[in-house]
Amino acid sequence: MTDCIFCRIARGEIPSYRLDETPRLLAFRDVQPQAPTHVLIIPREHVASSAAEIGAAQGELMGELFELAARVAQREGLTGGWRLVTNVGPDAGQSVAHLHFHLLGGRAFAWPPG
Repeated sequence: MTDCIFCRIARGEIPSYRLDETPRLLAFRDVQPQAPTHVLIIPREHVASSAAEIGAAQGELMGELFELAARVAQREGLTGGWRLVTNVGPDAGQSVAHLHFHLLGGRAFAWPPG
């Protein structure tokens, strides 16, 4: 999927504030933050449109993603806690059909969410 905005960010065609990356993943600041720290973590390749399409074949990639999230959270100083969220479908608020996770922190969150 060459016209996907996250694919274009991963290829460097659209600028982003990159915080960390691996050969398979990219972490960058969200341009419309919903918390003091709001980082998007995406696979560089368009492996799925959402988490609903993830299976055992992406298990290793998901492990790498959680390692990257923890590393970014530590560097961002999120010692009081953080959230890692993925939305599936428009009713859940997903606006880009490229698997991605939101790393949110820097403030206390209400529980239950909403």
